[in-house]
Amino acid sequence: MSQAVGNTVLAYAKAWHHVDASGRTLGKLAERIATVLMGKHKPIFDPGVDCGDYVVVTNAKNVHVSGNKHDQKVYYSHTMYPGGLKERKYKDLIIKNPDAIIREAVSGMLPKNKLRDRRLERLRVFADDDMGAFRHNILKRWEDGTLPGESLKKS
Repeated sequence: MSQAVGNTVLAYAKAWHHVDASGRTLGKLAERIATVLMGKHKPIFDPGVDCGDYVVVTNAKNVHVSGNKHDQKVYYSHTMYPGGLKERKYKDLIIKNPDAIIREAVSGMLPKNKLRDRRLERLRVFADDDMGAFRHNILKRWEDGTLPGESLKKS
């Protein structure tokens, strides 16, 4: 019998998840990624503890948006200098820097607290199929976009 009280180190172990973004809707994909980064899919979830997992996203350039967002969506940032408002359109950003789109969407879905930057560091986004050395770390894959236990609950 174990003498440990509370959650053990094994409960806080971080797994690596792989997501293929081809044809997925941006908002729904970002919501599921944010859930895994926060650790809400784990039974030991605590809002004040960083217990989430790593997420590797491939094919970011093939992500889908609904409606006219492809032509109308604009991302704003400010340099903090007078007249420093920068605008980036979605249709330009998907060509130049597709990982910024997914990172921005996931960032907006995470809680605005001190753990946000640490959680975003565990997100790796790649424009195409090649994920480099991270392919050896993958433990779980999302085939249909649901979390590992959700597909079993539906059937």
